[in-house]
Amino acid sequence: MKASISDLDSGAIAWDALPSPTGAKTLHLLELLAEHPEGLTSAEVVRISGLTQNLVFRLLKTLSATGFAVQREDNRAYVLSRKILELSGPRSGDVSLAAAANEPLRWLRDETGETVQLIIEAEGKSLVLEQFRGTHALQVNGEVGMRVPLYSCAPGKAILAGWSDRQRSSWYQGPGKKRRKFTDSTIHRRADLDRELQICREQGYAVDRAEGIEGIHCVAVLVSDPYGQPLGAVTVMAPSIRMGEEEFEGIAGLCRRAANQIEEKLKQ
Repeated sequence: MKASISDLDSGAIAWDALPSPTGAKTLHLLELLAEHPEGLTSAEVVRISGLTQNLVFRLLKTLSATGFAVQREDNRAYVLSRKILELSGPRSGDVSLAAAANEPLRWLRDETGETVQLIIEAEGKSLVLEQFRGTHALQVNGEVGMRVPLYSCAPGKAILAGWSDRQRSSWYQGPGKKRRKFTDSTIHRRADLDRELQICREQGYAVDRAEGIEGIHCVAVLVSDPYGQPLGAVTVMAPSIRMGEEEFEGIAGLCRRAANQIEEKLKQ
């Protein structure tokens, strides 16, 4: 019988019953840090996990030395780095999507002055793999690792539009089965969403007209691998007062340039 790492902490399974107790404890530590994005000090980890202080100290130092965790300077708490997201994210050959997107995303942010993100699909939702905050005083920001529904954001719709009919059908029957309205603009009915995705394919980009959050607009373009399969999407997000409908096409053109740059890097 399989169990999650968290079961081990409750005593459901003995650590020594596993092939590698230390390996399991390391995974448990990663899960704890993931559950506390604000970070945990070594003392807090000891208290929550029940592991010995010496082992916690060694594991945290190892995670830090290998780049999987970083220690905050203000309170010495440990937080997960982006390395796990980069490892788990899509790749093309030896190049990860996150690495290929770094410079193009920075360029897109500088061109627009707005917050830009690289989004991938994970467990039927949109996941923020990378983000560059905008330069305006008033900005819309998310968090790396944040998940939102595919259907209520521009990058999610770009990914859905790029999927095959079989992939979309599977999503509708699984993670996308329950679709609720977040705002008056949310497109949640299947027939309406299918029509919206067809428009995305025809125009080559997706938009979010305050469908996830009131007052926030997004434009996104799909990023594909060298074989034409969807990997993720590049998106620009901004307050609707600064990015109205008349701006969508121009922003989409910039997103397309960034997506093309990423795709070229993935071919190298």
